[in-house]
Amino acid sequence: MSNTRKKILVIRRDNIGDLVCTTPLFSALRARFPDAEIDALVNSYNVSVLENNPDVDAVYAYTKAKHRPEGKSLAGIYLDRLALFLALRRKHFDYAILATSLPTIPRTLKLARMVGPKHIIGYTAPDTRKMGAIDISVPYISNEELHEAEEVFRLLSPLGVEGTPPPTKVCPDPVIVEKARGEISPPPGKLLIGIHISARKPSQRWPAERFVELVRKLAQREPAAFALFWSPGDEYNPLHPGDDRKAGEILSALSGLPVTAYPTHRLQELIAGLSLCDALICSDGGAMHLAAGLGKPILCFFGKSDSAHWHPWGVPYSLLQPPSQEVSDISVENALEGFAELCQKAGLTNV
Repeated sequence: MSNTRKKILVIRRDNIGDLVCTTPLFSALRARFPDAEIDALVNSYNVSVLENNPDVDAVYAYTKAKHRPEGKSLAGIYLDRLALFLALRRKHFDYAILATSLPTIPRTLKLARMVGPKHIIGYTAPDTRKMGAIDISVPYISNEELHEAEEVFRLLSPLGVEGTPPPTKVCPDPVIVEKARGEISPPPGKLLIGIHISARKPSQRWPAERFVELVRKLAQREPAAFALFWSPGDEYNPLHPGDDRKAGEILSALSGLPVTAYPTHRLQELIAGLSLCDALICSDGGAMHLAAGLGKPILCFFGKSDSAHWHPWGVPYSLLQPPSQEVSDISVENALEGFAELCQKAGLTNV
């Protein structure tokens, strides 16, 4: 492949963290083919991850049925999707890259075939029949030591790109950042420590009373301010459970301390708020990967997930995962020790 202008479409239809871990692939593609048109096909849930990213020319998003907005019919969702794929076909892509760390599933391959590129690059498992539509196949080899960013990055080998992936990259909206700055910026001379309390998986959730004790003890050490992030809503909402009750308990118990509430209704708001923090304390999940993409040092709690495969990529981090793989078994003392270790790694000297 020469450095003439090519059209490349990267398809990633998974969750927020998965797409963040794909951003090194975009960075490497842009470095290797600076004049190429590099586009992305994602879903409406994770599209904000790539907004403002200079390595991506255009981001196209379709809405999954489970993510359809209130008042939007299924028929409307599918009509919008049809129009999108007809528009993508007219772009005549040279390559579609099926960006996943696992052997390609038929659903993702179907999306690529609907786009109609000249070539499709994707993983195929050695013990299964090769999918005929993947004409540039990368053999899938299970390697428990590889990170998600590394697994996805291997898909660029047919295009002459190899080596270690660069850091992940997330670019906040400057207008939303300025709005957030007016709400959560600490006084001069204080670190701003982000505390993200929401976690989708029960095994990743740390109790409210431990967040309270941790913030109190951190505040006693040196000057610091805190921003409390959470997904707003009712915890019993079957579609979009939130942590309003848990956040309320924490904020009430920390009354009088420099803690600013910052619930994030939109992903762009979370990205903007995290961009202002000097460090983040959180469980494994989308917020952790967004913070890594923003270059933030992270103290992360891991439950029932593969820490070797999903740890923060490209930034200083301290990772706590108890033998039980239940975040609730991490003590406040464990967290304090982990944060002290993080401060040494990241050069955060005043906490």
